[in-house]
Amino acid sequence: MAILSAQRLPLSGLQPTYANAAGGGDQAPVGDKLVLHVRNGDAASKTVTLATPGTVGDLAVADAQQVIPASGSAFIPLKSTYRDPMTGRASITYSAVTSVTVAVLQLP
Repeated sequence: MAILSAQRLPLSGLQPTYANAAGGGDQAPVGDKLVLHVRNGDAASKTVTLATPGTVGDLAVADAQQVIPASGSAFIPLKSTYRDPMTGRASITYSAVTSVTVAVLQLP
């Protein structure tokens, strides 16, 4: 499991650095202005899952999932909803990691 760091997005723009998605999953910081950018360079779609550790009453909140189409990408907000109380970070897993790269961006 890799720990991803946020890259500040200045008003002048940014060419982000992407990391390969880790087979065992990744962890990322959470916050109001943080987003996970996932790029899928594979010919098959991939599903990204963010663990939602919270409950409402006695019911667990379902994990969030985003399908990334073949050769597509998605921006996923990293809200505090995903904060793991043990690590303080979001726990992210992937249905497969072939040709998947990720970057955490901090918006201005």
